[in-house]
Amino acid sequence: MDEDTRVDMFERLGLPRRFSVDLEVLEREYLARSRSLHPDFHQLGAASEQAASLELSAALNEAYSTLKNPFRRAEYLLQVEGGPVASAVKNIPVEFLEEMLELRMEIAELERDSPEAAEMEKKMQVRCKALLEQVGQQFGLTDATRLLAIRKLLNATKYVENLLHDLRAL
Repeated sequence: MDEDTRVDMFERLGLPRRFSVDLEVLEREYLARSRSLHPDFHQLGAASEQAASLELSAALNEAYSTLKNPFRRAEYLLQVEGGPVASAVKNIPVEFLEEMLELRMEIAELERDSPEAAEMEKKMQVRCKALLEQVGQQFGLTDATRLLAIRKLLNATKYVENLLHDLRAL
């Protein structure tokens, strides 16, 4: 129980640090580790062991939820690699912002559970997936400007994810 809670999230789950993650392997590694760390298995241990179990289990859960989500995984990797935070890069192309505004207005006019709403959701999901694929490609490069490019793509992805959220909240 002496594992450091500051261990890299990828290390915590026994995975190589990269954007591309096999979700089945992630799930398997998470379940294997969570069994041994879960506080229920340390109820009879010393108070320090119980506290460590709780802390390590929480860190494992955080690592799993972060790495399972491609957007959160990319944000984490960008942070680990010393990339810019979202608030530091605000220069999103005007054309993109105009497109997002138009889509937001279209979403506002849609009716819940309509075929048009379902089609819009599919369109936004495809857009998010395409942006995250571009993020993955950028992580594979060694160009010095790639971290800024990743940040810009993640900022754009966040806009699209927010539209998806609005659409689902109809």
